Amino acid sequence: MSRQLKVRPLAVYDRGYGNASFVNQTAEIEADLVLRLASSRCVYGVPPAYGGRGAPAKHGHKMKLNHPQTWSLPTETIEVEDAKLGRVRVMRWSESHFQKSPKRPMEILRVEVLESKAGKRRFQPLWLAWLGETMPLLETLWLTYLRRFALEHWYRFAKQRLYWTHPQVCSVQATERWSDLMPLLSWQLWLARQDCTDHPLPWQSPQDSLSPGRVAQAFASILAAIGTPAPAPKQRGKSPGRAQGYHPSVRPRYPTVKKRVSKRK
Repeated sequence: MSRQLKVRPLAVYDRGYGNASFVNQTAEIEADLVLRLASSRCVYGVPPAYGGRGAPAKHGHKMKLNHPQTWSLPTETIEVEDAKLGRVRVMRWSESHFQKSPKRPMEILRVEVLESKAGKRRFQPLWLAWLGETMPLLETLWLTYLRRFALEHWYRFAKQRLYWTHPQVCSVQATERWSDLMPLLSWQLWLARQDCTDHPLPWQSPQDSLSPGRVAQAFASILAAIGTPAPAPKQRGKSPGRAQGYHPSVRPRYPTVKKRVSKRK
């Protein structure tokens, strides 16, 4: 799929994926990666030259992210002025790797807010790792991770308001079809925001720029205006029930996935 794109794709992941196992398993995927790293992670530098005795070293200098005493000199350090965050310092270390992925070099970034525009709010330093072919500019690379939070809000909206995870379907095909409807529903709400009239509930304050949830709340007025291709509902009566001789198939059952309980050391 990536060969059909004009631009090499860039995938952004949270710190649950910032580990050697994920890095090794994505080695064959033609995409650049931006991973968030936990501050307790350790990375290693380029191994020293072979001394002639024993096996060649796989790791170089050990750098623990939350211990500044173990840091080596950064390859590059810049300071930028962000319109929302304030003055930000970005530091980069080249040719680093995890202990169990020595063949996958990474660029380690540390993003620190020096002077915040958010008042007394303090931001913890952000650690990122980049893997790919051609590294973007350091001034803009760290901003790609911040765009990920907008996607998280959409996931929450799709699950809570659009009921993405509510249906209990029995097949993979039905699950994929229902998931394909989520972006279409989101675009429908986005395109309808200019034509919707806000209908706030008694405890809600009016809005000039409607959020997707408020558009969904007022979408019934649009449906009433444009109509629907569905037939009119039939009058209530006694249901005929299933046809004689019809025997539905038994719903498939799957084994329960249980997590192992870790033993105390």
